[in-house]
Amino acid sequence: MIGINIPEGLRVRPAKQSDAPFLERLHHAQRADLQWIDGEQDFIESIVEMQLHAQQKGYGEQFPNAMYFVVEKHHEPIGKATVDFGHNEAHLIDLAFIPKARGLGFGKIVLQSLQQAAAQSGVPMSLCVLQSNVMAKRLYHSLGFVVEASRPPYEEMRWYPSGTKSIFEWRSSVSQ
Repeated sequence: MIGINIPEGLRVRPAKQSDAPFLERLHHAQRADLQWIDGEQDFIESIVEMQLHAQQKGYGEQFPNAMYFVVEKHHEPIGKATVDFGHNEAHLIDLAFIPKARGLGFGKIVLQSLQQAAAQSGVPMSLCVLQSNVMAKRLYHSLGFVVEASRPPYEEMRWYPSGTKSIFEWRSSVSQ
């Protein structure tokens, strides 16, 4: 599978084994909260690594058919996307960027590309977001995602192709 070229010099391509060091660094950057643990640096690093393995195992168990992508800007890795393209929906499991690539609109561009892929497959796109992640929720709302369920600390959001507003409207339009 060849990657998808999208605007702004971005490219989304399937992750390869050789991407492991980048993905580990990205995970480490995402878990800055763990740097506040009181302990030796080696201990903190072991906790961060343990969290990465737990995340990978959890994704593998919960989403065995998930696809893992690396987001590049001018051939340099800047982020990752994990998506489960099921037969009923495309579920965004994870979308993350290195610190210097955050807040520059790359997430929006990647999400719009994933929405296009879901629309071409005729399925809605879903995701879960922390209720406290105001910036992400604002982005998702701007792209047409609606909250369908609240299970603290998360909200489940869904976007439907063709501007439909709910799973019921979407299912009835598909069955016609």
